[in-house]
Amino acid sequence: MSDELGIREYQKEVDTWVKRYGVRYFSELTNLGILLEEAGEVARIMTRLYGDQSFKKGESGEALADELADLMFVLVCIANQTGVDLPEALAKNMEKKTRRDATRHWENPKLQPKP
Repeated sequence: MSDELGIREYQKEVDTWVKRYGVRYFSELTNLGILLEEAGEVARIMTRLYGDQSFKKGESGEALADELADLMFVLVCIANQTGVDLPEALAKNMEKKTRRDATRHWENPKLQPKP
């Protein structure tokens, strides 16, 4: 895998991997469950790195990158098996956010610097 892999290429690479090593995609519902499991693992690390919880003896936050990659892998599996073109969906989503939130966050007093 190259250092810089585009999203479209990653979708193709995941599809190739699943068909070569995974036999087939898990069902959409199973992948949803796996996605939530992976999100929980990311949350567990984040609450310990940036929140008030501490790691158990022998644990560290070094797995955050790997867990984020696991999360993305399953998300891409779901996109692949449901026919979602992620680059297209992401572009449309950014357009939507830009239209909707062009001034919204700048006008939010909760986000303004504290005096």
